[in-house]
Amino acid sequence: MTKLTKNYKPTNKEKFMNAKMKEYFRQKLMNWKKELLEGSSVTIEKLKNEQNSAQPDITDRATEEIERSFELRTRDRERKLINKIDSALLRIENGSYGYCEETGEQISLKRLEARPVATLSLEAQEMHEKAEKRLN
Repeated sequence: MTKLTKNYKPTNKEKFMNAKMKEYFRQKLMNWKKELLEGSSVTIEKLKNEQNSAQPDITDRATEEIERSFELRTRDRERKLINKIDSALLRIENGSYGYCEETGEQISLKRLEARPVATLSLEAQEMHEKAEKRLN
């Protein structure tokens, strides 16, 4: 495993997806996943506690139900994101991370920093979005 200095940030001056860069993104993805899982644990505890405190007022119950529904939808999106993170971690392991699934070209470091689970280059993503707009 490659050691990273505390302030390391990938640059375009170094070889794309060298060991240091892969380790940087691996750690970034692992930390993101950890944050999401911790948030999920907090939600589970919160929902358990709420079950024991049913609100007598119908308006309060409705508000509580809306908040619960919103929280569950958020967690579902995060669950899907965790799956994408796991896929990105697998791509790091097999050497395909950082390369566009459609063109095989490098995904820009700027894009990977902003969206570490990206599987398409910016150009390929834009083409997908334009195609979707034409279908809708």
